[in-house]
Amino acid sequence: MEIINQKITRTDNSLVSVTHLTQLLHYVTGIGGFIVPLILWLTSKDTVEGMNEHGKSIINFQLSLLLYLFISLPAILLFGLGLLGFLFVGIIGFIMPIVNAVRAGNGEAPSKFMTIPFIS
Repeated sequence: MEIINQKITRTDNSLVSVTHLTQLLHYVTGIGGFIVPLILWLTSKDTVEGMNEHGKSIINFQLSLLLYLFISLPAILLFGLGLLGFLFVGIIGFIMPIVNAVRAGNGEAPSKFMTIPFIS
């Protein structure tokens, strides 16, 4: 008898949406907005349809925000432009996870606004 290894994927848009919303843990715990989505992505990327694409998008977005913060630090000395960078990262870091959670709930691809593709 031959056993065929079949990958069974399920459609779970609510889990993908929650994964996007866990990025908001940055505002509560500081680092949880990176660790929790990473764990959710790594544990369910092969079993949930669309999770791999959304998980890569989340990690790329978080790494991009971190890079923007590091660039904004020395820019504070340039007439306070770094403060605008911090404000920009704070606003985008709050709005984009919500936008992408709604898109994931509707079964759409995530928005890659201001995201550098570190992981492809």
